[in-house]
Amino acid sequence: MDTLAALPVQALHGLVYGMLLFLVASGLTLIFGMMGVLNFAHGALYMLGAYFSFSILQWTGQFWLSLLVAPLLVALAGALIERFLLRKVHSYGHAHELLLTFGVAYIIEELVKIFWGNEPLRVVLPALLAGSIPLLGIEYPVYRLFILGVSIVVFIIMFFVLYKTRAGIIVRASVANKRMVDALGFNVPLVFLVLFGMGAWLAGLAGVIGGPYLITNPAMASTIIIDLFVVVVVGGLGSIQGALIASLLIGQLQSIGILVLPQFAIFFEFLLMALVLIFRPHGLMGESK
Repeated sequence: MDTLAALPVQALHGLVYGMLLFLVASGLTLIFGMMGVLNFAHGALYMLGAYFSFSILQWTGQFWLSLLVAPLLVALAGALIERFLLRKVHSYGHAHELLLTFGVAYIIEELVKIFWGNEPLRVVLPALLAGSIPLLGIEYPVYRLFILGVSIVVFIIMFFVLYKTRAGIIVRASVANKRMVDALGFNVPLVFLVLFGMGAWLAGLAGVIGGPYLITNPAMASTIIIDLFVVVVVGGLGSIQGALIASLLIGQLQSIGILVLPQFAIFFEFLLMALVLIFRPHGLMGESK
């Protein structure tokens, strides 16, 4: 297949990876963009979701059960990190958050190696998702389309909750003016605890569906963390729509870049970030402050 003929298929690959990246980055957008918490451990939470899912699948043989339970376990881990670690250093600034979450990420990675080993793990998919269908002239894996569908559904739900419900109004108000929301009788620390747990849940969900796609291995966290921060910066802090646009752009830049100029594929996303920082420092959809 020549380059021109392969372009639509490669663009579809980029769309799938971009939407998976959005699923992870949307959680980081909630935590970093809305709470102002520099969470370097977000990639590790994503990895933890993949490994929890693998173990549940090994014990029960039920992929759908792992899809339900593993993100909840990651959300619990995230809530514990926020309550007993991050809350203690949040007032000291981003440097303390960075050091703390970097340490948490390192500990999680080492625990993963201790309990699951260093070798990549093969995840057995249910029969419903294991096949392929004719698409764009090739047999395209059903599982990649499943990733695409889940990510789209999550975006729709997040947008509705954050912008169309009372809970979303409280969250956004807590970010904008903590003192005012606290004066109105709302428990702002509890709001942030739930928000952090939600961000961790999204990372765990992405890990569950991303593990079989990108291979479950201890390098998952370090592989994706750079892309995540590029998405948050390019999309704009706290903007779910911006995270979606940035994720899709980076997915296409990587996928098409590998096809056209493979030796420069990784360069394109950093070029995009540099251009955004120069011409629109607050991000594509972020608000200037």
